[in-house]
Amino acid sequence: MTENQGWKHSDDQQLAITAKGMKVMAHPVRMQLVGLLRQNGPSTATRLAGQLGLNSGATSYHLRQLAAAGFVEEDTERGNARERWWRSVAVLTVWTGDDLADGDTDTAVGFLRSILASYALAGQRTVDAFETMPREWRKVTGFSDRMLRLTPAEAEQLALDLDAVIERYRSHDAEGHVPEGAEHVHTIVQILPDVAADAGEGEL
Repeated sequence: MTENQGWKHSDDQQLAITAKGMKVMAHPVRMQLVGLLRQNGPSTATRLAGQLGLNSGATSYHLRQLAAAGFVEEDTERGNARERWWRSVAVLTVWTGDDLADGDTDTAVGFLRSILASYALAGQRTVDAFETMPREWRKVTGFSDRMLRLTPAEAEQLALDLDAVIERYRSHDAEGHVPEGAEHVHTIVQILPDVAADAGEGEL
């Protein structure tokens, strides 16, 4: 696969997204499909449709669009001529924004809005399940925020530091050694520059 299909390899576990890839992933259903394949492993359009409350025809269409852009691929080791299986090609999508042209900002906004919607959905699912959640998981469920005053370089370093911490806890997934009692945990990191608020400081 080539870079102009919408992505470029960072390593075997990551996809570095391009502007074309953002256009494909700016659809909330496609964002959810990739998430399900990464979390639960290979699946079929019919099974995925059931999880998302869609019809299999619509799910198949979105999977084909994701495959054309290089986010998913057919799992030829499973299924048959009547039932196609799909898998994610990587466990993580990364975007630095370095190669984003000024004319692509609208594309980036659509992509980021889709990500934000998926984060909100993940949070809502947790809140909906909170009452029936085991006590030990209710105890560690949390939403928190801190307002910091940082330079762009400091914000970039903060993101790298947080990624390094998270990597320590997901390394057992790659090694195949999952501790007893482990469950899927959504860890959402947001670096949100509040530039507009800072620009208004000192005004009457």
